[in-house]
Amino acid sequence: QVQLVESGGGLAQPGGSLRLSCAASGFAFSRYAMSWARQAPGKGLEWVSGIRSDGSDTYYADSVKGRFPISRDNAKNTVYLQMNSLKPEDTALYYCGKGRYSNVRVTTSGYDNWGQGTQVTVST
Repeated sequence: QVQLVESGGGLAQPGGSLRLSCAASGFAFSRYAMSWARQAPGKGLEWVSGIRSDGSDTYYADSVKGRFPISRDNAKNTVYLQMNSLKPEDTALYYCGKGRYSNVRVTTSGYDNWGQGTQVTVST
């Protein structure tokens, strides 16, 4: 049974940083791409970032490019999202997703399992 457990969310000030983690279990983690997506209040699920199964390629939405590097540790079955230079518009529930393939898909349809999410709020 696939399980994805996000952590690391919280309240941050504009310009601040947070690091999200997603612990995965129940599948061969190193064989699948992983991604992060987010859902702001009243909006749909937005794909944010993805990383290839072996970590060799990363992809980003324009809204976070240059601010939110994604990484993974296949020995620990964990994927990370380092969130820097946070803005109020980054406020959302952040989810990690397991890919259907080893390569990254830049839409949420490319992922077949999602975690429960971790809340990120950026505010003064």
